[in-house]
Amino acid sequence: MSQRPAVLVARAAFPDIVERLRAHFEVEDNPADQIFSKAELSAKLAGKAGAFITGSERIDAELLAAHPQLRAVCNMAVGYNNIDIDACNARGVLATNTPDVLTETTADFGFALMMAAARRVAESEHFLRRGEWTKWAYDMFAGSDVHGATLGILGMGRIGQAVARRGALGFGMKVIYHNRSRLAPELEAPLGARYVSKEELLRECDHLVIVVPYSPASHHAIAAAELALMKPSATLTNIARGGVVDDAALAAALRERRIAAAGLDVFEGEPKVHPDLLSVPNVVLTPHIASATVATRRAMASLAADNLIAALTGGTPPTPINPQVLPLKI
Repeated sequence: MSQRPAVLVARAAFPDIVERLRAHFEVEDNPADQIFSKAELSAKLAGKAGAFITGSERIDAELLAAHPQLRAVCNMAVGYNNIDIDACNARGVLATNTPDVLTETTADFGFALMMAAARRVAESEHFLRRGEWTKWAYDMFAGSDVHGATLGILGMGRIGQAVARRGALGFGMKVIYHNRSRLAPELEAPLGARYVSKEELLRECDHLVIVVPYSPASHHAIAAAELALMKPSATLTNIARGGVVDDAALAAALRERRIAAAGLDVFEGEPKVHPDLLSVPNVVLTPHIASATVATRRAMASLAADNLIAALTGGTPPTPINPQVLPLKI
């Protein structure tokens, strides 16, 4: 019998990353990329010391209670609202995520989504594909400028700051932001960034980019009341998490042209998308792909594997969420 720890790779992953894990562990993987139900995930975790997971796997108190042998859950994502950190702390289970390696790629995509919404790229492409383009017109798909406009950022962490750099230094945008706490002056100064209240942010921005982490406190942080504060010419881009925006309220605001356009990479209840969002023309929709370049996804998978290997072999995990549980009792 092997004495090596057993681990679960809960979703399909790069084959060479899985093989690297096999050098250290007995690995049960999921090359068919089945999304496990709660019961199926629990069954798969039987006897496992660790798990390589994604945002589709919910690690909660009930599951941890059923698997007291579980020592580490390593998320291939920077967000970790799928993990109950308090429950992990109570049971001495390490949780890790993958910050930094996806910051620039996600900011690139957020900026691209914002520009697509502002310049009505999706609307005009659909128009062209339907064969409706027969002549030039002075107001045909006239959108709003990005250069020189006011960029509002809700959530000024790593990714928010990266979006701000692109706006301020690349497009001459005026940057305002709201965050749980104000940035240090040395971070604000190069961007000319100005800290404002949430209400001022919504009223003043021409383009709002949402990068705040999801938590119960940020659920529907942007809903009908907040959308009502925005300019009719403004755009909204969400690259944070579904649930931060009230999708039904946003769809209504878009349909009634109370804001001009939106770009969304995340949704409440994804992969399901609110049907009202599918029927409004002035929104760009993408399937949670902000970090989806080969290089970045490989870096995320590699970091998740590094965390799992270190956690279960006595090393120091590079990016622990709850380092206070270290060292683990293996």
